[in-house]
Amino acid sequence: MKVAVVGATGMVGEVMLKVLEERNFPISELLLVASERSVGKKLIYKEKEYTVIGLSDAVAAQPEIAIFSAGGSTSLEWAPKFAALGTTVIDNSSAWRMDPSKKLVVPEINANTLTADDKIIANPNCSTIQMVMALAPLHLKYQMKRVVVSTYQSVSGTGVKAVQQLENETLGVKGEMAYPYPINRNALPHCDVFLENGYTKEEMKLAREPQKILDDRSFSVTATAVRIPTAGGHSEAVNVEFHDDFDLSEVRKLLSETPGIVVQDDLENNLYPMPIYAHDKDDVFVGRLRRDETQPNSLNMWIVSDNLRKGAATNAVQIAEYLVQKGLVAQQTSAIS
Repeated sequence: MKVAVVGATGMVGEVMLKVLEERNFPISELLLVASERSVGKKLIYKEKEYTVIGLSDAVAAQPEIAIFSAGGSTSLEWAPKFAALGTTVIDNSSAWRMDPSKKLVVPEINANTLTADDKIIANPNCSTIQMVMALAPLHLKYQMKRVVVSTYQSVSGTGVKAVQQLENETLGVKGEMAYPYPINRNALPHCDVFLENGYTKEEMKLAREPQKILDDRSFSVTATAVRIPTAGGHSEAVNVEFHDDFDLSEVRKLLSETPGIVVQDDLENNLYPMPIYAHDKDDVFVGRLRRDETQPNSLNMWIVSDNLRKGAATNAVQIAEYLVQKGLVAQQTSAIS
């Protein structure tokens, strides 16, 4: 495969390269792509040095797969240019997620909907991915009615500028601010921009994306998204009301048998999911499983995942792996001169 990583110099792009290497993705030619200000930079992949190229050169090279993590405006402009030449684009931005003509994919849940005609595939929001990973098997069994989620999201979800802000504040150093307030020793109920309905864009992603991924509008999701001073890993408190009743031991078994899920729910030994457990791992960790004693057929749980891996890079690479495995990516036979 000739593979382009668009946004290779960014925080997610760096993790993308790490995941591609760890999983030994079949790459015959690697194109590392970034904005004009990064063109010419040198990056290392599998102990080999690569020079970062621009988007025009990457399109001209006609890769079989292009994995984007370069922001929505870049994806909107450039993904169709790649797709028009036969490249399959896997996009990590929010640009295409709610486009009815594009698939929104978590491989463990709905990769089987992909076809060779899907030339732009959307990667869901990081917080959505870990939530639906846990909800999907439970929905199949008990039929969700309503989900209430509160997130505790790391600064890495905002980007390198936010990580630097937290580091500066921890050290007592003045520097550039990614947030309107300090994040150290604080919690900001403000992830992404506020919308007219009073919710943030992040909260509305959590509300809308699960319905599309599960191809089911019969349940509803309401969210509050909060940024906390952790460097990596998103956590979520999820309350879900089902149409059918459940047995807690059956819920634990169902989740334990779900690929990509690790149940950490041993209260006697203080074992429950935390970002320090999830760091640099591809699994979604679920624990604190308990009945909501105020509402029939309702479950509380705590979900944690590395937002840069399963929440972004790993999910995108898993989509690419599925495409290759199923022969859904056409081998390019020529390049534009």
